[in-house]
Amino acid sequence: MRNLDLTTLRSFVAVADAGGVTRAAGYLHLTQSAVSMQLKRLEEILGLDLLDRSGRRIALTASGEQLLAYARKMVALNDEAIGRLTDQAYEGEIVLGVPHDIVYPAIPMVLQRFNAAYPRVKVQLVSSFTRSLKAQFQRGECDLILTTEVVADPDCETIAERPLRWIGAPDGSAWRQRPLKLAFGRSCVFRPKVIAALDKSGVPWDMVVETDSDRTIEATVAADLAVHTMIDGTEPPHLEQIENGGALPDLPLQLINMFGADSANRKLIEDLAVLLRQSFANLPAPKRRPIPVSPAAG
Repeated sequence: MRNLDLTTLRSFVAVADAGGVTRAAGYLHLTQSAVSMQLKRLEEILGLDLLDRSGRRIALTASGEQLLAYARKMVALNDEAIGRLTDQAYEGEIVLGVPHDIVYPAIPMVLQRFNAAYPRVKVQLVSSFTRSLKAQFQRGECDLILTTEVVADPDCETIAERPLRWIGAPDGSAWRQRPLKLAFGRSCVFRPKVIAALDKSGVPWDMVVETDSDRTIEATVAADLAVHTMIDGTEPPHLEQIENGGALPDLPLQLINMFGADSANRKLIEDLAVLLRQSFANLPAPKRRPIPVSPAAG
């Protein structure tokens, strides 16, 4: 009788969710080699290839896709059992506000780990823009919020400092076109900084998508019809950083700030804050491929 090991299953789920071994290792607080060894062990136990390593990105094989559903259930059941048997003291609700563009990839991991520790505490995730989240926090509608800003207020804690990056479709060419086609949210705090950087460097631009929907922006950029900007390491797997060889201006550093860690509901809020600090501190910068092609007029 062969038994699946929960530690290896947890690593497998983390790699699938994070889109790679490096990111998963950061969230699991393990080395990249340790996670790779666990994946290899899992494949040896089953006698199956679970990951397709032939491309630039790790993908699941058909067997890996089948196992993922079981692995999620087994890990969740393990965490639920431990949580319910070892900590019955805490219950209630926490409202966590996070800007749209930094939900991935850290927040799903944070929610999963917090639920394992406090299964009777509901975390309501509110995803919006920094300005809206700060207003909601001031009105007492959120217990804990993250913001993306260029400065830190006196009453906040900066948990990460990372640069903005140009984001485009994999192997895309939209970044070479002039005027440069942009896709941004109407309330995006990055937008004025990006436009100022383009104007200063003399790069003509055209705002082809102006929306309140992040899905619309992602779809447009994934179709290679425009470019966007995101904080380093927070782009989804279907988009990638553009290494443009100086054709586009460098973008400013952004702070990821946290408000509310000193809440009266201190134990639960602080434990959630700890997970947020850890996840964003361990957010690795993805590898970027150089594209040594100078821009052409579009």
